[in-house]
Amino acid sequence: MMSPQEIEHQSFTIIEQEAGPHSFTPEEWSIVRRIIHTTADFEYMTSIRFQSNAIQMAKQAIQSGTKIITDTRMALSGIQKKAIEAYGGEVVCYIDDSTVQIQAQKHGTTRARMAIDMAVQSISGGIYVIGNAPTALLRLIELVQQNSAKPDVVIAFPVGFVNAAESKAELLALNIPLITNIGRKGGSTVAASVMNALIQLTQNN
Repeated sequence: MMSPQEIEHQSFTIIEQEAGPHSFTPEEWSIVRRIIHTTADFEYMTSIRFQSNAIQMAKQAIQSGTKIITDTRMALSGIQKKAIEAYGGEVVCYIDDSTVQIQAQKHGTTRARMAIDMAVQSISGGIYVIGNAPTALLRLIELVQQNSAKPDVVIAFPVGFVNAAESKAELLALNIPLITNIGRKGGSTVAASVMNALIQLTQNN
């Protein structure tokens, strides 16, 4: 039986062999490799996008104790919360907040969208980790365009057939630090893996 560490090491060795030459920086590759490890999908090598010095901005934000806001409980559970707390930060998700549920019903919209409103009203800056709901990302984009939201970094990997690819395309049009991908693929586990890779890079500084 192999230990978890041995399995991970062997997985990374296989990824390195199969990935072949690439143009990523060492820090970028650590993130892309982690996504491939999570998904077994090498397509992320061509679809991932880094913008506006996102990695360095994320490391600085983590070190400063910023809050991490997720759109789902799954992403929340997948992020290394103790590491964030060690820097004085916190990982939060408002999707189950009673006020969010009431407002979503009142306005006939999704809880994910209303949860973004609550986060922006409650938190200055922050790293937004969106791995499921395009409606959450679209709302965050709206608020950034209105200068109502100024996230430190956006990590966006919403998944699906309705507005997932489109919301990421709109995000890429913004001049803000972000890590995302083009296309329909994504998910909460992908978004969490990116956040955890950033935490690891911060710890290694």
